[in-house]
Amino acid sequence: MTDAATELPVKTPLSIAIDGPSGSGKSSVSKAVARSLGLSYLDTGAMYRAATLWVTRSGIDLDDAAAVAAAVVAMPLVQILDPLEPGVVLDGDDVAEAIRSTEVTSVVSRVATNLDVRAELRARQRRIIEAEQRHDGFSAGRGIVAEGRDITTVVAPDADVRILLTASEEARLARRALEVHGTADAASVAATRDQVVRRDRDDSTVTAFTVAADGVVTLDSSDLDFDQTVAAALRIVAEQAPPRPVLN
Repeated sequence: MTDAATELPVKTPLSIAIDGPSGSGKSSVSKAVARSLGLSYLDTGAMYRAATLWVTRSGIDLDDAAAVAAAVVAMPLVQILDPLEPGVVLDGDDVAEAIRSTEVTSVVSRVATNLDVRAELRARQRRIIEAEQRHDGFSAGRGIVAEGRDITTVVAPDADVRILLTASEEARLARRALEVHGTADAASVAATRDQVVRRDRDDSTVTAFTVAADGVVTLDSSDLDFDQTVAAALRIVAEQAPPRPVLN
């Protein structure tokens, strides 16, 4: 939390749900929005990656859906909700880097499309969001920005503000190539295409995140840079969020 955020008066909690496809910028934008408003930040995609790491480290056959789900139910996972330094702790180990490895990325959809795994992680996500509405949560009752693929429709359909952050496939591929390879040249974009397109295709079989549901505001960032996208998201929050009276 920033000093400015901690000095804000405590108001009724604000919940913001942001969904979007791979490379849309939802993680970086969500963190920036959370920092700006003094809210907690929940990366639900990291939970699916952590589950994948946990299952593969446990030597479980990913085709054994029941065993995978049972392992995830027992998974000792802690999400660090600080938007300045978000983290993922798995069985006491910091796995923030490990869950972004190629080994995890290449198989995460096989775990994320397991319906029992989704049910377990969605329940955990709801509990985290609910906890951030209370004064004993990380945000001290200010609220949370949760991002993923089914937050606006399944996990938190009653969030105060719901945004679908999207961009053209060309823009998304270039952004992910720059993130992964440090460049967005033709070779890097080609190397990234399967990861982005396949993940979206696989995940679309179990959740809808390409078209905004009723009440969800679409933010197309294809022609916006990062700062412009964050500013646009904050405008949507200002327009959509209900009044937040200061609590006594």
